[in-house]
Amino acid sequence: MRVLEKVSTLLGVGGDRSAPPPVYAGIADGLVLTEGEVWAWWTCETSNSDLMSEAERDAEQARAETALTSVLAGMDVHLRVLWSPYSADDYRAEAADMYRVGRWQEWAEHRAVRLDQIALPIRHVLLGVRLGARKIPAGRRVTDAAGVSAPGVPARELASWHTAARRLGRRLESSPWRCSTATVEMLAWMITREQHRGVPAPVAGRSLVTGAALAALTRGRALPYSDHLRMVDAAGEVAAWVAVLTMPSWPERMATPGPGEWLRTLAEVSYLPPDEEDQEQNLDAAGLLVPVSPEASVRLRVLPKRTAIARTDETAKLVREQKRSAASHSIGDPGQVITDAGEAMAELRADLEREELSLLEDHPRLVVTSTVSLEDLRARVDAVAAHYGDFGITVQVGTDEQRALWLETWAGDRVRVPDLGHVRDTAAMAGAWWWGGARVGDDHSPVIGYLTGSTPGVVRLPPVADGRDATTVALIGRSGRGKTTAGMMLAMEGAFCGSWVLALDFKGDLSGLSGAAARYGLPTSLVQMGRAHAGSADLIPLLAEAGRDAARAEVPAQLSLVTPAHLRAAGAEVALQAAVNAVIGSSPDPATWQVVEHLKEAADPVARATGEALYELAQTPHGGLFMGRPQPGSAPPLTAQPGVWVVQLPGLSLPGVGEERERWTSVQALSVAVMHSLLAYGVTTAGRPDLRTLAKTIMVPEVHVLTGTAQGRHFADYIARVARALGVRFLLDTQDATGILMLPGVVEQLAMVIGFQLTSAPQQDALAELLGLPVGPATRELIRSIGIGPNGDVRHGHSIIRDHRFGSAAAQWDVPTAELLDILDTAPRAADLAGAEAAQVGVPA
Repeated sequence: MRVLEKVSTLLGVGGDRSAPPPVYAGIADGLVLTEGEVWAWWTCETSNSDLMSEAERDAEQARAETALTSVLAGMDVHLRVLWSPYSADDYRAEAADMYRVGRWQEWAEHRAVRLDQIALPIRHVLLGVRLGARKIPAGRRVTDAAGVSAPGVPARELASWHTAARRLGRRLESSPWRCSTATVEMLAWMITREQHRGVPAPVAGRSLVTGAALAALTRGRALPYSDHLRMVDAAGEVAAWVAVLTMPSWPERMATPGPGEWLRTLAEVSYLPPDEEDQEQNLDAAGLLVPVSPEASVRLRVLPKRTAIARTDETAKLVREQKRSAASHSIGDPGQVITDAGEAMAELRADLEREELSLLEDHPRLVVTSTVSLEDLRARVDAVAAHYGDFGITVQVGTDEQRALWLETWAGDRVRVPDLGHVRDTAAMAGAWWWGGARVGDDHSPVIGYLTGSTPGVVRLPPVADGRDATTVALIGRSGRGKTTAGMMLAMEGAFCGSWVLALDFKGDLSGLSGAAARYGLPTSLVQMGRAHAGSADLIPLLAEAGRDAARAEVPAQLSLVTPAHLRAAGAEVALQAAVNAVIGSSPDPATWQVVEHLKEAADPVARATGEALYELAQTPHGGLFMGRPQPGSAPPLTAQPGVWVVQLPGLSLPGVGEERERWTSVQALSVAVMHSLLAYGVTTAGRPDLRTLAKTIMVPEVHVLTGTAQGRHFADYIARVARALGVRFLLDTQDATGILMLPGVVEQLAMVIGFQLTSAPQQDALAELLGLPVGPATRELIRSIGIGPNGDVRHGHSIIRDHRFGSAAAQWDVPTAELLDILDTAPRAADLAGAEAAQVGVPA
């Protein structure tokens, strides 16, 4: 730039560089109108590129190239990548729509406070396209000049621009970017955030923003310096320091995945704040790094294929002229650079004619902001330059161009510094993967943790069943990696949402689930094998609300399981049915212990012997649970009301698969009978017509214990298949991924798979198949390294989640408070302590 141009720029006169900022005329859903132009805006959805297979990545990148050349050819495009902190206040406001049982306000507040602590930046990707120039009638120009025009945008004009935007939007919806119309609130936020005024945009409830409300969006003040801008707030104080960076040089070739994904890697830039540099040398510097969150503003224009070929021909012509000039002078040799350029132009022209690609002209800018100090801003800028320097990309501050470059980033503005642009093929731009990264879960469900992939963000999972989709959730991984705690967190979320939660604890470490429920005021009960809980699994009272006929079929079948073989051969099963019918038909409060008493007093010797045998078995911990006499005054431990109901059954001795019934020991028979009680209760309660609208959750940790029996496999298969119709969220927790694959009914109904670390190749391959990841050495290493920190330490709660959209991403489960983490801890001591605490707050222990 000549000295005169520099002076004119400094004085504010000098073509596009010093042109005034755009004057906004109106903002509507998907539209930004200035005095002279109209831009349509869409938000781009994040794609799960982190865990895509190579073939999937290649296919999606090819689709993005096609979208650039076929949908956006010849159009002016403005791509913005922005960041905002996750709003804990928004989560507090959402809680009232999600929760309704227990002290959910306290639960939501603890999560909101935790969200404030971790301060996750949320990425927003917006795509703007210039629709055209506004045609203002001559009469309107006169009234505008006289100052008597009606405010706003004429309805007919607005309707025509909406039509054009919808026409283009339908094509962008099917692109890899899955574009959706940007809302008025999003567009107003995008415009007003540049001002750093700290005042919310006055657009609530509006579908069109014009006049004074629109003017309020751009009332900020920026003071340009040679290498940065200082943003002044309403009080006249410096609110932020901003630097706009240019990218003047690039490597000749860049690979994807890798350096070519320069827009996706914005989230990976981190730095050491200046205040932390004086920390003691023995501290881990990596733990002090914080994200820079640089933002991108890329203006580009995809050249139509004919224009791109013509541009290539012009360049080739210049190369030929250089060769002729060199040949006609004493130099003779044109040089390797010119020779290579000629060959490159020939190859590029052939590619343009043969393939679905074209050229585009782009002007990339990076915006770095600090609200701390100028020193902090410069540390952030250095970090960005170093990050891209490792890729061979030169990033530097736009010296003496800050005002012009900053205005370039505004929606509806223009390219003001054209000499800092580049011409490249569309494949290079598609390879930037601005829409790539990590995304998993829902948009409006409870927050359970945060993403740990290449793009940060919260993870929200639905804790209750969705009647429109499968509802089974599998949590799979080795012991001690956090899968049971993750399952308990989902169960707690479901209970706050009004779900009936039944947890069948075959391992005996879910005491903390009941303790946590009691801590937050949820109805709960903890049932354990022992005399204190005699009759807790009695099917007759458990099934009473479903009707007495349900018990007439289930109880005889259950008692037959523990009746000695010689008595069954003598006709005991007939006596069992008769006794059950008699007790249910005559007693006002029937129970299984009454059936046993009825048999003991029978005249028939077989019935009497059967009653005596069952009575003795009822004195054992296993038998007492389903046919023992409850202690006087004890309340029913399990009900079909919203809350958390935990049944602990550690030490069950179940027969092996295919083991003949005649060879069962008494302990095995009692174990199968106890399981029969709970499975029948779960199936019957889940299927009750009067509870069809009640959200239900059945949680089974160590599910391989359940599926080791024919009854358990049938139960798991049945619940998984009918869970959607019955409104049941089925949570399966297991260490055995291969065992899950052998249950086709369960696999087919999996809505989510949550994978933790596994170390053996067969288990890793099975988990990869369930997660929808390519089976192979790379995925095995990925699964082996889940939950392993940089220092080799165990990272509890780190997992790969496959959601109902079949997208997979790495995520960290997060327990909001240290107190809750202690309660839910499944270590043996912690489980015992949680059970004791639960008893102290009125939960049977």
